[in-house]
Amino acid sequence: MKRRTRRAVDIFNLSFLDVVSCGFGAIILLLVIVKVSEPHVIEQLAVDLSGLVERLEAELHRIRGDTTVLNRDLSERQEQLSAQRDKLARLKGDLSSVRGEYRATRNEHEAQTKIEKQLESAQQTLTEEMKRLAGAGYRRPASSAIGGVPVDSEYIIFIIDTSGSMNQNAWPLVRKKVREVLAIYPRVKGIQVMNDMGDYMYSQYKGKWIPDTPARRKAINKRLANWLPFSNSSPVEGIEAAIRRFYARDKRISLYVFGDDFSRGSIQTVIDTVAKLNRADKSGQRRVRIHAVGFPVLFREGGLSVNAVRYAALMRKLAEENGGSFVGLNKVRP
Repeated sequence: MKRRTRRAVDIFNLSFLDVVSCGFGAIILLLVIVKVSEPHVIEQLAVDLSGLVERLEAELHRIRGDTTVLNRDLSERQEQLSAQRDKLARLKGDLSSVRGEYRATRNEHEAQTKIEKQLESAQQTLTEEMKRLAGAGYRRPASSAIGGVPVDSEYIIFIIDTSGSMNQNAWPLVRKKVREVLAIYPRVKGIQVMNDMGDYMYSQYKGKWIPDTPARRKAINKRLANWLPFSNSSPVEGIEAAIRRFYARDKRISLYVFGDDFSRGSIQTVIDTVAKLNRADKSGQRRVRIHAVGFPVLFREGGLSVNAVRYAALMRKLAEENGGSFVGLNKVRP
């Protein structure tokens, strides 16, 4: 019997080579595909990144613009805050000054009441003397004064605030005080009545003195009841007009200013202007005395009007520098 011999196995046969060749071919094909598409992918990525950068830069510019606007607004707010703080500081200073003036005014009430009593007593005495001195060429000594108010003048000018606040709240008292002032001067050489704007009560006596007679005094008080020319509630114009027109070196004149308010203008400017108009003589005396009466029309419960304080401050200083007196009343009814 023939013995079979085993056939040798060839691992590198045709089938194996086919498989290997196919595998290598597939790998090469994949590499070709990848290499072909890679530039397109990179280009797309570059485009996307460029657009992103542009958007981010635009956003950055916008944010910077918003930051600039916000910083400018912040600076403006800080400046406004600083201005408000300065204004608050000034208002606190004004409030402190007003409170000081108010306390000073209250302290004067007792002294003012005493002066009014002295005036009343002096009026009674002068009433008796008038019977004896009328027509006797009586001339009051230069040093005579009643209640601290010098009454040595030969000519009298009334400067009366005819504003609504005075007319509606204090007019009966105004008429009463006019009568009282006239009563302490038994005889004078001339009288004049003007309002705070410098308007004359009697146009026919504009720029001239009204003769002093009992009948004329009654007529003045009667006319005063309905005399209401326009007023800006400031005594300055009337004072300056009276001094400019009637100042004379050979006349002794007294201004009596009745008012309640000084709403505008500089106190110091008024004082300086009056000092130039009412020039002092060689002895240092000024020919026009300025007296003033303050009517408490603008007083309010729990507070005091700034304009009323300004009026009091102005008239006290004018009276002090022009040989007169200032009296602040504590009521608006007779």
